[in-house]
Parts: sequence; C-alpha cells; structure tokens
Amino acid sequence: MNALTIKNLKKTYRNGNVALKGIDLNVEAGDFYALLGPNGAGKTTAIGIVSSLVNKSEGEVEIFGHNIDADFESAKACLGLVPQEINLNLWDTVGNIVTNQAGYYGIGGKLARQRVEKYLREMRLWDRRNDIARSLSGGMKRRLMIARALVHEPRLLILDEPTAGVDIEIRRSMWDYLQRINAAGTTIILTTHYLEEAESLCRHVGIIDDGRIIEDAKMSTVLRRLQREVLILSLSERITTAPQLDGFETKLRDDSELEVEKGPDHDINDLFHQLNKHGLRVVSLRNKANRLEELFLRLVDSKNATADRA
Repeated sequence: MNALTIKNLKKTYRNGNVALKGIDLNVEAGDFYALLGPNGAGKTTAIGIVSSLVNKSEGEVEIFGHNIDADFESAKACLGLVPQEINLNLWDTVGNIVTNQAGYYGIGGKLARQRVEKYLREMRLWDRRNDIARSLSGGMKRRLMIARALVHEPRLLILDEPTAGVDIEIRRSMWDYLQRINAAGTTIILTTHYLEEAESLCRHVGIIDDGRIIEDAKMSTVLRRLQREVLILSLSERITTAPQLDGFETKLRDDSELEVEKGPDHDINDLFHQLNKHGLRVVSLRNKANRLEELFLRLVDSKNATADRA
C-alpha cells in the first residue's frame, strides 16, 4: 500500500508563478523517502498541498488511501508535519504546546498525558515541560516540533529541513530517533539540503526541479551517478585551452585552474603523469564541494539535453 499517492499535481499562484507542473509521486508504506531539489524547485509547495496548508490548482493527493479533499479528516489523522519554519507559540509552555496538539486530534485525559510525556522524553525535553518555548535553543525548538507532530502517532511523518541550523551532535541524535520510528513502521518523507543526511537515512529519493519530478528511484541508483570524482587543480602555468587527457574529462575554469572529472578506475598518479606530458605542473588540488549541488546539476543537464533532442 502507498503511504502517499500524488497524481498530476499542479499549482499556479495568483501572481502567475507556476510552482508545480503536474507531478506524480508514490511513496510506499514503511519507506524512508528523500524529497530533494534546489531552492524554489517546488518541494515546499508540494508538502504544503499534501498537508492541506496550500490549495492545489489541479491533481489528486491520497494519504494511505484517503483523499485529502473527499476524506480530509481521515487523511489528516494519518499525517504529521514538521515544517521548515519554527511555528510554535513561543509564549506557551513546552508541555502545553504538545498537549494542545493532542487535543486538536481528539486525544485527551490520561492518554494525552501519557503521549505528551512519552514524546517529550524521547525528544529530551521533559525537564523543560514547564518552560516557555521562547526560552529554548534553536535545536530544542526543532525537537519540540517533532514531539508535537508525533503526539497523535501518525502513520506518515513529513519533515521539511528538520535539522537546518542544528549542530552535528543533535542532528545525529535526530537521525537515530527517526531511524528507530521508521523501523517501527512510521513512513517518513524528508526534505533536506544535506546529501549526507539523505544518504544515511533514506532508501528512495525523488528529485524535483522547476516544478517537475526529474528523478524517482532507489537512493543507491541515484548515488551511482556520483561515483565520478571532480577535482579542481591549480596550475603553475597559465593556459588558454584545457588539455585532452586519456580517461579524464577536463574543463578550463580560468587560465590557471582546471576542472577534471575522473572515474573510479583512474588514479591521481595517472592524471599527474599525463599533465606532465603536457608540460603542466599542479600547485594544489581539491575536491569539488557540494555533492548535492553536483547531483542536481547533472540531472538538470541530462533533462535539458533530453528536451533539446525531443
């Protein structure tokens, strides 16, 4: 069964901005799914529609078989959302924030108290339950939003950049917790700018660009595209054209800097040997940063090339 089914989802805002151009997406129950894309690609709009915070222009959305239009209450009960923006009532106490969320889903009395304690303890916030949210650190506020999203125990949890601005120790503790609840049966959809985060947690990945899904596959399949390493070489000499090297793709960045793409079967020694034959000496070498950006660029370039051939 699918936890989430999206069919031909479109969104055009009043100012004419077309945010979604007919996306189709299926996330299986029990999956840990990464939804990735550059800023402005349509991720947040898609999540807003799924969580009924944004009105769609066209298309259908089902959460565990419940249509968000025809069966709103059932769909809502299946979904927990942790938005990118911190949207807490900062003048309310930590305990009240989670208790009020439980009440919103019809959970009260002893069960509500049990749930509130359970999730505040799991987020290491139980000792702060009587403090106002304004007094919490940024990382604590994000953990509070996770507790709030989980108090009604949804079958599908969507997290939009949950670790943005969070230090690495807290980020990894969040990873561990998300892996545990996923193993226990909660389906999770994660948006993130940290490819390391998506790699570590997610089994499938969808990549959205310019309002369209350009990739929907197993994470392992997508990561194979990144096996070719890109190096930036600073040269001692100025050059006007990139040298042709056997087994390497080269591109001139400026007159003394060269970008070289090498596959796993070619080593640095071979690269240096061939450069020496061209009379070029390497002053410094570094890996090209941001694998996520690299992945986006490759996929977008591939999409554009396909469109040009059509």
